[in-house]
Amino acid sequence: MNAADTGFIMICAAFVFLMTPGLAFFYGGLERRKNVVNTMMACAFVMGLVVVEWVAIGYSLAFGVNEGGLNQVIGNFANVFFNGIAIDDVTGSIPTYVYAMFQAMFCMITCALITGSVAGRMKFKALFIFVLLWQIVVYYPLAHMVWGGGFLGTGCLDSIDFAGGNVVHISSGVSGLVLAKLIGRRLGVDAGSYRVHNIPFVFLGAGLLWFGWFGFNAGSALAANGLAAHAFTTTAIASASAMLSWMLIDVIKEGKPTLVGASTGLVVGLIAITPGAGFVTVWSSFIIGALVSPICYFTMGFVKGKLKIDDALDAFGCHGIGGIWGGIATGIFANEAVNGYSGLIYGDVHQFLMQVLSVVITIAIAVIGTLICAGIVRIFTPLRAESKEELIGMDASQHGESAYPAFNGLDS
Repeated sequence: MNAADTGFIMICAAFVFLMTPGLAFFYGGLERRKNVVNTMMACAFVMGLVVVEWVAIGYSLAFGVNEGGLNQVIGNFANVFFNGIAIDDVTGSIPTYVYAMFQAMFCMITCALITGSVAGRMKFKALFIFVLLWQIVVYYPLAHMVWGGGFLGTGCLDSIDFAGGNVVHISSGVSGLVLAKLIGRRLGVDAGSYRVHNIPFVFLGAGLLWFGWFGFNAGSALAANGLAAHAFTTTAIASASAMLSWMLIDVIKEGKPTLVGASTGLVVGLIAITPGAGFVTVWSSFIIGALVSPICYFTMGFVKGKLKIDDALDAFGCHGIGGIWGGIATGIFANEAVNGYSGLIYGDVHQFLMQVLSVVITIAIAVIGTLICAGIVRIFTPLRAESKEELIGMDASQHGESAYPAFNGLDS
C-alpha cells in the first residue's frame, strides 16, 4: 500500500463526486424554469441510489473475480456489501475500499448523464426505477467487460478505454437517445419558444465538470505518477481546444460567440479525451479536442432536425457522439511510448479495429439494455408524465416545489 497513491486517489474520487452536482447545475441551467428542480433532482437522487446499490451489489458484479465463462461478461456476488474485503486489502497500490469507491463515482456520473435526454417529461418514479435497473443490465456488465477482466479489455478483445469512453459516455449517451425516442418529444418543443433559463448555471456546471474531470482522468492512472500527470495534461488541452473550436463555430454560424456554446465545447472536449487520456500523445490531444466540437455540433442538428428525436439536453449529442469519436481517436492516436499501445498512425491497424468493434458492441449493449429496462419499468408505471403534469411543469407536478417561488410569469 502506497500512502501517496492512496491520498491522491481519495482526492480524485472526491473530484469525480463533485461532477454530479456540477452536472445538475449544467443541466438545470439548460432546462426551462418550471423544470429546473426536477432536472437537478434527477442528478441528486442518483447520488444516493448509486452509492447504496454499488456497495450492495454493484462493485461485486463489476469487479468480481473473473473465472471465465459468464464471468467474461459480468462478475459474481462474492463481494456483496463489500463482503470479503478487509481493511488492509489492496488493489494495485491503494486500499481496495478506495478503489471501489473511486469506481462508484464513475457509476454515479454515468447514471446522471442519461437524465439529460429525457428532461422535462419523464415521470420521476419511472426514472428512479429505470436507473436502478440500468446499472445492473448495462453499467455493471460494461465496467466488468472493460476494466474488470472481461472480454472487451486487455487479454481478450484488447480494446483500451482509459477512463470511460465506452463505459461512461457511449453507454449513457446511447441509452439516453433510445429512452428519448421511446418517450417522445416534449410538448411545445417545436413552437420555437424554448430558451435556456439560466446561463450562469450552465457555466458554473461546466466549470465544476472540468474541475472534477481532472480527477476522473488523472485518477484513472490509479497512482500519483507520470501517467496521471500525462492524463491531466491531455485533459486540459483537449477541453481547451474544443472550447475554442466551438466558439469559432458560433462565430461562423451565429455571428458571435456564446457562453452556452463555450461551456458545451469544453465539456465535449473532456468527453472526447476520456478514453485516450492515458494512451495518446500531447500533440494529438489538440486534434482530438478541436475536431470533437464540429462533430458533435452537426450531429446534434441532425438528430434533432432530421431524426426528430428530442434529446432534450444533448446527452447523446455530447456524450454519445463525443465518446464514439474519443474511442475511435484513441485507436488512431495511441502511442506505445505513453502507455504501451499504438494506434493506426503508428501502424497498428488491429488496435484501431478493436476500438471500432468495442464501440459497436457498447452501442448494442446500451440499446438492448435500455429497451429491457424500459420494458420492465412500464410494468410498474408509465414512462412519461401526463400532459397536464408536463404543462404545469415537472417541478410542481413531481416534487411540489418551485426553484423561483417569487416568479409570477408564465413558462411555455
